[in-house]
Amino acid sequence: MVERRAYINALAGRTPGHDVHRLFIDWAESQVEDPRMRKLFIRMADRSGIDHRWSVLAPPEGQPHDRPGGFYHAWPSTATRMRCYAEEAPKLALGAIEGLREKIALDGVTHLVVASCTGFVAPGIDQIIARALGLDNVERTAVGFMGCYAAVCALRTAFHIVRSDPDARVLTVAIELCTLHLQKTQALEQLLAMLQFSDGAAAALVTAEPRGFEMSHLFSRALEESAELIQWKIGDTGFEMTLSGEVPHRIQHALERPEVRALLHNGWAPEEIDSWAVHAGGRSILDAVEKGLELPQGALSASRDILARCGNMSSATLMFVLDELMARPGVDKGVAIAFGPGLAAEGFHFQRAQ
Repeated sequence: MVERRAYINALAGRTPGHDVHRLFIDWAESQVEDPRMRKLFIRMADRSGIDHRWSVLAPPEGQPHDRPGGFYHAWPSTATRMRCYAEEAPKLALGAIEGLREKIALDGVTHLVVASCTGFVAPGIDQIIARALGLDNVERTAVGFMGCYAAVCALRTAFHIVRSDPDARVLTVAIELCTLHLQKTQALEQLLAMLQFSDGAAAALVTAEPRGFEMSHLFSRALEESAELIQWKIGDTGFEMTLSGEVPHRIQHALERPEVRALLHNGWAPEEIDSWAVHAGGRSILDAVEKGLELPQGALSASRDILARCGNMSSATLMFVLDELMARPGVDKGVAIAFGPGLAAEGFHFQRAQ
């Protein structure tokens, strides 16, 4: 029996044009009244490993978004934020797809898989994208509200489609507008969580053609007694993120366990793995993975580079990291992994097509 395989042939990412990282830091600093907490926020911001974060929202004449003329001047309702999502998310997603088209032909697409957790609209983003691309007879799947590991879930869906139908050509898209969900708060933990997030979209083509990265050994693991550590709730003024400072410690502890390492390695010796594509959820997350798996310095350079240039774009981030690794010479065998609500880890092995 011939083993059916699936390959990520190419990837491309796109960010919007407004760099808001410095503006956010200045704004957040002004929100914290306690001088001691303000100094702690500044120190944590300086150590974040982030240089730029991008937003679809244009700052009013270079001022923070809560100034007159800014999107957050009146702290908009969830409905207002969703109207912005419905308008801007398809544009950014189509930009990522256009970037993908510059790398590989997208004719003959049979399936479209779209992941997003930062907005809702019906007809869905998948339908809007399909209509814009003229994909009238394409099978669509929407992966919704799964958080930062949703790119793995979307690529896994594409993997199974291609393995069941070798003629399938699956366009896979992750689109997130995290900056639509800024909250007015003085709580340090919330401000540090918002400090990480950025807008971005990524697209990939998955087929049975042996080109790019072959996917294999898919895995999923929930960490015990951790459901409260990452929460993403719909409030009256946007989606409210809870990101506990305990997350990095829990991840490191889990990765130190032999049974979890065995799940990630899945038959590959540690020395066989030359690359790690880790969701760039934050500097402390990457530090925790590096320590938990006892990785050498520089092993997560692709993830750290994406974090510095783009911030945490939720589900789109891992695809940015994979795109960077695909362009690097010497990348042959790797493990992709992302963490999100649950607290859970989702991932797969990837190997350069021969």
